[in-house]
Amino acid sequence: MARLGAVVVSVAAAAVLSVALAAVVSVAVAAVAVPGSAAAAAHSRASLTEIENDVMCVACHESLAVAQSPEAYSERNYIRTLILQGETRQQIENNLVVQYGPSVLALPPAHGFNLLVYIVPPLVLLLGIVTLVLTIPRWRERARRSAAAPRADPPALDPSDARRLDEDLARRV
Repeated sequence: MARLGAVVVSVAAAAVLSVALAAVVSVAVAAVAVPGSAAAAAHSRASLTEIENDVMCVACHESLAVAQSPEAYSERNYIRTLILQGETRQQIENNLVVQYGPSVLALPPAHGFNLLVYIVPPLVLLLGIVTLVLTIPRWRERARRSAAAPRADPPALDPSDARRLDEDLARRV
């Protein structure tokens, strides 16, 4: 019976791992698909409001949408100038990176070492779920076994200890 349980757990673990692999593949496909849709949106007319949410103030390191430093006002004016020149959102972001460096972007670019920012958190979450799926049945089985195990009676009290206990209880009442 124990072997059957081990086989069932092994089959369940294989099923969970295949689902986890499918989830990782779908996340990777979604990550590849998003830049394609972003490229289509980049050809539309850029707006200051959209760009402010994707760009950081280089002086105060907060979103340009909420930053109130003189540098933030300078960045907004630079973006307005680029919008008036007819540049797309992607071109404006590229110009900002050239002007202020890659730290101006609110989200790191999805390539190289920065790709870990997009891959590691879902993998850690997935690893946690798989760990729980594999360990919870073991915990439950261990709890069932300990509940089903016969409990030993506590050792009998020594007659002198029983007499002292009775005396103490009699004093408190």
